[in-house]
Amino acid sequence: MAVPAGEFLMGSQDALSYPTDGEGPVRTVYVVAFWIDACTVSNAQFARFAADTGYRTSAERIGWSFVFAGLLPDDFPPTRAVAAAPWWRQVEGADWRHPDGPHSTWEDRADHPVVHVDWDDARAYCAWAGKRLPTETEWERAARGGLHAKVFPWGDEFEPGGRPRMNVWQGDFPKGHHTADGWYGTCPVDAYDANGFGMYNATGNVWEWCEDPFLPSPDGGQRVAKGGSYLCHASYCRRYRVAARQGLFPDSATGNVGFRCALDMT
Repeated sequence: MAVPAGEFLMGSQDALSYPTDGEGPVRTVYVVAFWIDACTVSNAQFARFAADTGYRTSAERIGWSFVFAGLLPDDFPPTRAVAAAPWWRQVEGADWRHPDGPHSTWEDRADHPVVHVDWDDARAYCAWAGKRLPTETEWERAARGGLHAKVFPWGDEFEPGGRPRMNVWQGDFPKGHHTADGWYGTCPVDAYDANGFGMYNATGNVWEWCEDPFLPSPDGGQRVAKGGSYLCHASYCRRYRVAARQGLFPDSATGNVGFRCALDMT
């Protein structure tokens, strides 16, 4: 989709945001016109790339990745958890082909976003497609959909008319998800309504890699991810907003991180 050139207010000073994430100050930014995919890259699209190139993701080469515990079978054997986020479990055989581990397959969710891809994996796909990752500025410009300084891609209200507008956690995290939005885990890349520029799922569903280094960053090695994911919840991660951001190390590959591609307009 085409995003026209123009100025917009980038960032947030929302009292409920996270100061250490570096969302503020709010500043006026001019962006030249560019192209960005309306949807995140799907499993089916990534499968074509892998078949054409023989590319193997970092998770495939390493042999494991992190999966949200709630997506594992009840009888799944105990595995190492992340200390600060015990709902993430190390799962042998988890990768983009097996999003929830070896008992799962991408083929029954071909239209869902590809996950378990790190920053290098995302850039490799973009290069194959003749595109690139968006900058953080481009991503936020596109995600705002032409609206002025709004919290979400559709406005300031979380659920206008009581209707879910994105795929995020509903209920008590991490065990009380009542799935009023119809999804537990990822949803199709074109679920919900597009924003004013035609961008789908700008917030929720999966975090999206951007090209930029994450600043401020403890060691300068992280990259920006935007948009939040299906695990975001106001009780601990209110990052399902267009201004929200987080830093991820380039080799991070989990079950809630994906990407979309961008392209210069010439």
